[in-house]
Amino acid sequence: MLTARQSSTEYAVALVFLALLVVPLAGLAQQSSPRDRSIQSPPVLLTAQQDHQRIMDLLHINALRPGADGRNADAPNAANYDESKANPYPKLPDPLVLKNGKKVTTASKWWKQRRGEIVEDFDREIYGRAPKNTPRVNWAVISTNRETNGDVPVITRKLVGHVDNSSYPLVAVDIQLTLTTPANATGPVPVIMEFGFVFPPGVRPPAPAPGAPSANGPTWQQQVLAKGWGYAVIIPITIQADNGAGLTQGIIGLVNKGQPRGLDDWGALRAWAWGASRALDYFETDRSVDAKQVGLEGHSRFGKAALVAMAYDQRFAICFVSSSGEGGARVHRRNWGELVENVAGVGEYHWMAGNFIKYAGPLSSNDLPVDSHELIALCAPRPVFISAGAKGDGWVDAKGMFLAANGAGPVYKLLGKKDMGTTEFPPTETTLIDGDIAFRQHSGGHTPGPNWPTFLTFAGHYIKARPLSTVQSVSR
Repeated sequence: MLTARQSSTEYAVALVFLALLVVPLAGLAQQSSPRDRSIQSPPVLLTAQQDHQRIMDLLHINALRPGADGRNADAPNAANYDESKANPYPKLPDPLVLKNGKKVTTASKWWKQRRGEIVEDFDREIYGRAPKNTPRVNWAVISTNRETNGDVPVITRKLVGHVDNSSYPLVAVDIQLTLTTPANATGPVPVIMEFGFVFPPGVRPPAPAPGAPSANGPTWQQQVLAKGWGYAVIIPITIQADNGAGLTQGIIGLVNKGQPRGLDDWGALRAWAWGASRALDYFETDRSVDAKQVGLEGHSRFGKAALVAMAYDQRFAICFVSSSGEGGARVHRRNWGELVENVAGVGEYHWMAGNFIKYAGPLSSNDLPVDSHELIALCAPRPVFISAGAKGDGWVDAKGMFLAANGAGPVYKLLGKKDMGTTEFPPTETTLIDGDIAFRQHSGGHTPGPNWPTFLTFAGHYIKARPLSTVQSVSR
């Protein structure tokens, strides 16, 4: 028979033995964690059509109304360009009325109550929610070149922002960003950042020689440099693919660990806007950039993204929203050119939250809890320039964007700023830049080009730069 002392001793020895056994087993368990690349499930592979149908199934929708056909005027669903038929839902939601029906009469109520209500509606129903915690982006300068653009000496840095994918190594995201600043700047300079298009091989026309002016005059970059500012170009598709099949890749796929989106998960527009904000994070660390004077420019789908970024990140100083159309600055409730039904279709639904699709099915655009005038209002009190073309740009609905800009005016005025100064849609080439919301429809087509000089004049009301050094040589 064992004594109590012997029994206690053997019990302690047994505990030590078990501990020695459990530690290696725990290590094996840790090695077999789902975080291990060899164990994690690969991203779900779905075509855009399959993913679109998956969302329809989640919403219990059998069919959607077709979008407008902008190519065949004889089609039953031909795009409307008749103003008498363009305004079926003339009453827009009031940006200064709370959900409980009370009026917002002070700036404090706007910031503390109403603005949050509007953001929640956009998050849930239109653009989707960005995750509360997203991976860190580590920026690295991969090259620095001293060169000239036109006759201005500049320093151009190419950067890559590697998104931490340690939580799901099967998806890699590396954001491409280029930053150019005047070489002779005497201090940090304002920067205008563009969402840049990337064309497939063989599609993009040959680029002009570095620094060469365009056929119609100086490039937008040269116009920016002439003011003593710098410029940057961020490539959105390196943040998130511009198609539905890519939603389990990119930053959306990385955060979701390769799984398809939920109904209120963010779409590509919010993802591209998130990437722009991460670039701004970098600018705040770069001593050549005045990060409090960083503006955004985007055209077409990237005009949508620029406006979304401006609305959600109050650090951006100014925004040039070019031909953004439906899903951007255009009033959703208009029947002109591109419709909600177009953006809810297979080709464009990935820009938006899954919930947006239902407004092309059992619901209509009139059922949306918010409209685009409230997206512009979220930018207040900061200046916004709304731009469109005329010939060949009817699809984006210049008047619909003017109406949204007008609808944001009361919020700007509440916050002590100026609206456009008119409620009448102006003739083409009319410049409205005396207020903090600006508008101009140029006589060209689907391009921002003709409005760059006007935007830069408008931006000059707010953005200031130190004078450049008189030294013109570029040291190498």
